[in-house]
Amino acid sequence: MFKCSYRIALQSILRKEINRFLRIWLQTLVPPVITVSLYFVIFGNLIGARIGSMGGVDYMSFIVPGLIMMSVITNSYSNVASSFFSAKFQNNIEELLVAPVPNYIIIWGYVGGGMIRGLMVGGLVTCISLLFVDLHIFDIWVLLLSVLCTSMLFSLAGLLNALFAKTFDDISIIPSFVLTPLTYLGGVFYSISLLPPFWKVVSHFNPVFYMINAFRYGFLGIADVNVALSFGIIFVFIGILYTIVSVLLKKGVGIRS
Repeated sequence: MFKCSYRIALQSILRKEINRFLRIWLQTLVPPVITVSLYFVIFGNLIGARIGSMGGVDYMSFIVPGLIMMSVITNSYSNVASSFFSAKFQNNIEELLVAPVPNYIIIWGYVGGGMIRGLMVGGLVTCISLLFVDLHIFDIWVLLLSVLCTSMLFSLAGLLNALFAKTFDDISIIPSFVLTPLTYLGGVFYSISLLPPFWKVVSHFNPVFYMINAFRYGFLGIADVNVALSFGIIFVFIGILYTIVSVLLKKGVGIRS
């Protein structure tokens, strides 16, 4: 049975995380919405009109799911990475370590905060996209499951980054040099069916491709690869990252000197 004290601890961490990013909403919620709005204007209206259709739908409708998912990925990741590292930097994490709270409560508290921010930004971007295109949902359950699992996966990745980070520069290296290239090359702006054979094979090693693929299927009903395969890969990555983070927290890597 889930102990009452554990439930209170989880709620406390979640409340702290949500209050943190809502308190500075001008820095956490508005900039990604403005950035994606510019994508809608430039790639959707200006360039998209010359491209025509892709995957059987107009180009603007094609890129909307990818841009929403890109917002969810980056914000889920950055929220947990910056929040957990700040707790380490300010020595607040020691209060959690000495409290009778199991590690999985700490993990899900921070991951839950990252997921909520990612989903809120994704929801705002979806609202903005309605100004440019009529959205139709093909499969609501695929859509919801894919966005929930993706925000969970990248929240765990952000926590992993924060555990190893020693300076604030360390939590910006991974998003700049790993996360952003993977996201842009994950099929946000194109279908991999357009790629040459070599790069098509390379794309199959990009986990972000499978997340965008499943999310786009939920919206449009079109997919480059089987949706079941996409979910299988997402679940495997969630399991791997959760296991690694749990082991690192248990050993005190990055949080105990």
